[in-house]
Amino acid sequence: MKSEKVASTFKYAFGPGLILAAAAIGVSHLVQSTRAGADYGFTLVWAVIIASLMKYPFLEYGPRYASATGESLIAGYKKLGGWALWIYIFFTVGTMFAIQAAVTIVTASLAVELTGIELPLLVWSIIILAICIGILFRGQYSALDSLIKVVMVVLTLSTIAAFFVALFDGHSPSLNEAPSVWDVAGITFLIALMGWMPIPIDAAAWHSLWTLERGKQTKHKASLKESLLDFNIGYIGSAILALIFLGLGALVMFGSGVSFSSAGAAFAQQLIDLYTQTLGDWAHWIIIICAFTTMFSTTLTVTDSYPRVSREIFKVMKGGPVTGFWLFSYKGLLIIISLISMLVLYLTGSQFTYIIDLATSLSFLTAPALAFINYRLIMSSYFPDEHRPPVWLRVLSWFGIIFLTAFALLFFYWRFFV
Repeated sequence: MKSEKVASTFKYAFGPGLILAAAAIGVSHLVQSTRAGADYGFTLVWAVIIASLMKYPFLEYGPRYASATGESLIAGYKKLGGWALWIYIFFTVGTMFAIQAAVTIVTASLAVELTGIELPLLVWSIIILAICIGILFRGQYSALDSLIKVVMVVLTLSTIAAFFVALFDGHSPSLNEAPSVWDVAGITFLIALMGWMPIPIDAAAWHSLWTLERGKQTKHKASLKESLLDFNIGYIGSAILALIFLGLGALVMFGSGVSFSSAGAAFAQQLIDLYTQTLGDWAHWIIIICAFTTMFSTTLTVTDSYPRVSREIFKVMKGGPVTGFWLFSYKGLLIIISLISMLVLYLTGSQFTYIIDLATSLSFLTAPALAFINYRLIMSSYFPDEHRPPVWLRVLSWFGIIFLTAFALLFFYWRFFV
């Protein structure tokens, strides 16, 4: 009987958590975690663990709210008051184009390495987005759900294989060799690292929408237990993979003396070359496949999430479905947001790490407000008492709010007063 329940969970509820993991395992892992290991060895393991732990409650509240109420977090923000909804809208609009641009340019950089076809990164970015749009145009959520499951298997296996090879063939960096992170440059990088570690808090709203879409797709209303099991598999798995990418950076790149380029194509080539030089030519394709699937899965999920979130915002603000205007539809918003993101890439040129650090830092600095709103909603009268988070999760929520606020203030202090 118990095995039948587990099988039912994986058949009907399993999916949104894996999509969240696919969105998470991208820039934060391949670029930021790898850079953390490459520049600081294993000394920033604590940052990955704490950031993942402190954000856990606020991301868990996405599937918790959707499963218990049958509506999205965004609809919940409206119930809290216009202030909550407008804060979310302001932060989402303020970061979405930079985030979309950042994940796409990384994917485009790796596409050059994978195919050997030398095209301008902007052209490759347009091609990558066109592929994502084509997939989502045809199947929307069902296409996303099906493809991500395949991509995540490839990603996980190739990443674990690369790590174990590096563990035996790489070098073991000493903690004493690592530079201090407690200076202006180090704090700035630390904020960028934790900004998307393992994913921005606003992704809780994405997850609530994916949970509702999964229910429509399977005609099965997942229980709270099923939804949280799905979430935990995806979230904990993405946190573990972040540590693996940091380990890869430390084992393969730390102490190499290479200064990483701020240009996307050059960074991708350096990344692949360093792995290949250390592990051997035979590992070349494993690393490329691992890196490309990591970023393609993130680009695909982000490309889906922002139109979905924007459509929900319009729906909540209007008080019902928005009809009769194609630009406000999922497909219309899919094209508009992608076009504006490409404009951001065009205007910023090839300053690859600048775009990433900007997007990740913005996400971290907005995290305290979004964390507070999510906690306030889940503890409000609009949420059923029987589904409220347990005491330990409430306590962790307050620790998380204090931690995120303290680090945001620390960033301002180091950035402007030191």
